[in-house]
Amino acid sequence: MSTLFADPLWWHWMAFGFILIVAEIIVPSFVIIWFGIAAIAVSIIDFIFNTAFTTELFWWIVLSSFFLYMWFKKFKPKTLTKSGQADEDMHTKGIVTESIEPYERGRARFEVPILGSSEWVVTADEKIAVGDTIVSVEALGNMLKVKKEK
Repeated sequence: MSTLFADPLWWHWMAFGFILIVAEIIVPSFVIIWFGIAAIAVSIIDFIFNTAFTTELFWWIVLSSFFLYMWFKKFKPKTLTKSGQADEDMHTKGIVTESIEPYERGRARFEVPILGSSEWVVTADEKIAVGDTIVSVEALGNMLKVKKEK
């Protein structure tokens, strides 16, 4: 048993890799699999070059880190949560019904309802007079940020 930990053979890395891949099936996090693939790669390296345990451990850490980095930064699909966010087109036209001072509140009516309502409390970075045409830019909680249509 002491030789197993002192100098593992190539097939020990292969078995370790398969155990980690099976663990990924049981605990579906899609993280453990990269450690398993790295262990299988180390077993191939050890089979070809018959390396020392410290070298094998080094390559397992390097390959695991590399595979994790590649998964999270390059290949993992980008998923955006819609929780608490407006999933509406924010370029809807409207008419100001109560004038808007810079960074103050006003009111506006929109052609198409935004988030289920045609009338909104709005704010803007500039002064917008009653009757001016505006475009919605962003949902800010219970009001909309707008800008004057050009």
